[in-house]
Amino acid sequence: MPITAASTALRSPLFRGGGRIDFVDQLVPEPGPGEVLLRVRANAACGSDRPLFSEGAAVTPGHEVVGEVAAAGPGVALPAGALVAVYLMDFCGRCRSCRVGATNQCLGKRADVGFTVPGGYGPFVLTHASNAFPVGDDLTPVEATLLLDVMGTGGHAIGRAQLVRPDFASLLVTGAGPIGLGVLAMARLLLGPGVPVAITDVQPYRLELARRLGGQPIDLRSESLDDGLARLGLCEVDVAIDTTGKAIARQGALGRLGQRGVLVCVGHGEELRLEVSPQLIASERAVLGSEYFRYDEMAGNLALLRRHRAYLGMIITHRYPIGQLQEALAFFHRGECGKVVVEQEAQP
Repeated sequence: MPITAASTALRSPLFRGGGRIDFVDQLVPEPGPGEVLLRVRANAACGSDRPLFSEGAAVTPGHEVVGEVAAAGPGVALPAGALVAVYLMDFCGRCRSCRVGATNQCLGKRADVGFTVPGGYGPFVLTHASNAFPVGDDLTPVEATLLLDVMGTGGHAIGRAQLVRPDFASLLVTGAGPIGLGVLAMARLLLGPGVPVAITDVQPYRLELARRLGGQPIDLRSESLDDGLARLGLCEVDVAIDTTGKAIARQGALGRLGQRGVLVCVGHGEELRLEVSPQLIASERAVLGSEYFRYDEMAGNLALLRRHRAYLGMIITHRYPIGQLQEALAFFHRGECGKVVVEQEAQP
């Protein structure tokens, strides 16, 4: 059924709070100049969905979106049916940050898909064509979701560390959730097998998945970070990437950095305390933030995904149809999984 009018209404999820999701009729918008209307095919669950699931949301969540072009506004060259991955931040393309490619730091951001405008758990997403990245027809929609938070955020964090420490030869990842697993996988692909990657967690399922991806797990239920690193022959590390957002994880990672070491904070959340003279100046350590990724990183990640689709696909462990959205998110937030993807059927 082609969508051509804003009067068309389709069933969309409404996040009520308390883990309850109802499906209600919502109008489908028409794309304006420079916009595309995407029929959602897949959306990957993310930890940042948790507060929306528990507290409710004003707009339909979902920010790891892959969809097909259903309609295009004036000035858009994307053909109908083209499969695209949606960049979370609707960047302006004109500000100082965008002009140098730093779209994740856009100063004139128009929206955040799934947070300020309806996202990928609904049947359609309306966005600007400039942040709809074509993925071709050789990948499935589920596979294409890997280009976003998994590969994009993970690879960008590694790149941030390399800006300060291009010669780093050991890596600690705190947290083996989907972002941590993404950091691990991208490290194996970008840095090669010669760089050991220690990764911490308390969830057995995720630690085992990390091991299968080539990481060296540290189970914090049964050993301390110090003991785990010593067991692996890593009394200190060159780079630590925190994906948990927890103060205890960040503090622990900072304390295990060697000279010229770099701590990259990816997970939003709690604080970090440090003593400037011994922990930064004398040792020339650095503490960096890493927010999402740049749009121009997607082309390189697409080529990487095509070469390593079976390996990267291991991170996606469960798939649910949209009709089981509530069950999918409840299961994902229990943590006994890797990445969970919610699928919607293709339409004629």
